Amino acid sequence: MNMTYHAGARSQQRGIPPFILDCLDNFGEEVYDGHGAIIRYFTRVSRRKMERELGRDLVSKLAQYLNIYKVENHDGTVITTGHLTKRINRK
Repeated sequence: MNMTYHAGARSQQRGIPPFILDCLDNFGEEVYDGHGAIIRYFTRVSRRKMERELGRDLVSKLAQYLNIYKVENHDGTVITTGHLTKRINRK
C-alpha cells in the first residue's frame, strides 16, 4: 500500500492497524470528495460483506475499528486516515 508520511503518522497516532486499511480496500464504500480525492469508509452493507467473507466472530472483534475512513489520491496513494465523527455527505 502506497502511503504518504502524513498518512503513516496519522494511522499510528490514531491506532489504525494496516489490516483494517486493507479491509477498506476490499470491502469499503467509496465516494469522491469533489476535490480530486476518494474517501473510503465502512457502511452497513460493507460490514455484512465482511461478515460473509471473514466470519461474524472476526468482524465482531474488529468492531472498534470499523468507524474509520481513509482519503486516497486519484492514483491510490493514501493521504490521511481517521475516525468518523460525523456523516460523510454523498452527492
